[in-house]
Amino acid sequence: MAVGRRDKIQSIRGSRIAIAIVIGVLLGCVFAFLFPHGFFTPNSPIQNPRIVTSNVQTGTSCESPERVNMLKSDMASLSDTNAGLKKRVRELTEKLRLAEQGQDNAQKQVMVLGDQHKVGPFGTVKALRTNPTVVPDESVNPRLAKMLEKVAVGKELIVALANSNVKSMLEVWFTSIKRLGVTNYLVVALDDQIVEYCKTNDVPVYKRDPDEGIDSVARTGGNHAVSGLKFRILREFLQLGYSVLLSDIDIVYLQNPFDHFHRDSDVESMTDGHNNMTAYGFNDVSDEPTMGWARYAHTMRIWVYNSGFFYIRPTIPSIELLDRVADRLSKQPNSWDQAVFNEELFFPSHPGYEGLHAAKRTLDFYQFMNSKVLFKTVRKDARLKKLKPVIVHVNYHPDKLPRMKAVVEFYVNGKQNALDAFPDGSEW
Repeated sequence: MAVGRRDKIQSIRGSRIAIAIVIGVLLGCVFAFLFPHGFFTPNSPIQNPRIVTSNVQTGTSCESPERVNMLKSDMASLSDTNAGLKKRVRELTEKLRLAEQGQDNAQKQVMVLGDQHKVGPFGTVKALRTNPTVVPDESVNPRLAKMLEKVAVGKELIVALANSNVKSMLEVWFTSIKRLGVTNYLVVALDDQIVEYCKTNDVPVYKRDPDEGIDSVARTGGNHAVSGLKFRILREFLQLGYSVLLSDIDIVYLQNPFDHFHRDSDVESMTDGHNNMTAYGFNDVSDEPTMGWARYAHTMRIWVYNSGFFYIRPTIPSIELLDRVADRLSKQPNSWDQAVFNEELFFPSHPGYEGLHAAKRTLDFYQFMNSKVLFKTVRKDARLKKLKPVIVHVNYHPDKLPRMKAVVEFYVNGKQNALDAFPDGSEW
């Protein structure tokens, strides 16, 4: 019995040892699969550095080809994801920049132009008035850029558009400029006849490259149609970095106009006003009796700027003005360019509309004189007749050529009765 019990115990012990061996082998396989490099990573401080160095030098790898390909695939996927995130970040950054740009324009402009300052004592604070000019971009029109380098003086010049319909007035126009010794002026010819006419009379002339949409209007259009083209054509001059005195042809020059600009605004324009109130603005009271106690309403009024004579600097607001007017005129062909010009300059921001943030100055109406001021007031006043204006614009009268010639006779040749034969207004 004792012998049989011992044999049984030994058999059990042998089975346990066999089981332990099997479990050990299985654990070894599991650990070998899960930890092919052992329990310690390559960064482990107890790893033999000579083995690591050897592996790097020999280029051996313990990774299986399948695992290497899987890791490469993961890296490519992460790289694509990273690129997408970077693009998204750039888009969000740009949106944030644009949002911030519209929040505090004045403050940001001051920060760009100079250091921020504390507010000074009462009565001494002056807001920013002059917008910076754009960086010239000669790539927009290399041919025009070369011409302007020769014609312009101090990066500014007089520019006028003309076709064959105004040839007689054009002669009076450029003759008055030449008489003053002004050389920085340019005629933008809208047809070949004007090109030849200007060349014959030694007048700087520029003919645009063909543009069927514009050229059809330029060749056959009347005063208003041609006038609307100037906003599109002027854009290139400003992009090239030049200040432009835009001039209609029905103007007589009596002094150098560049001696009389302030250059502190985006636009300096002559006015259609004929006295201090109409030219520079006034408080006009509207009366509505049915409102009883509140029957009187105060309004601010000013007569429009003349879109046929204005000095415009190469700034962002100036170019935006040209773009706005040109866009509206292209969509509303029956609109008057002068009305659109003034609406874009003066209408404030309001619901559904973002106003133009442009600085503007009204020129002295006795220096930059319209024909209403001349024929209705000045010629009848002995004191005012002694003043010599910078220019006279025959904008209020359709008999333009004879009145232009009369202006030359009166102010240049000293003929005191040269203006007397004309009525104040026009005779229908």
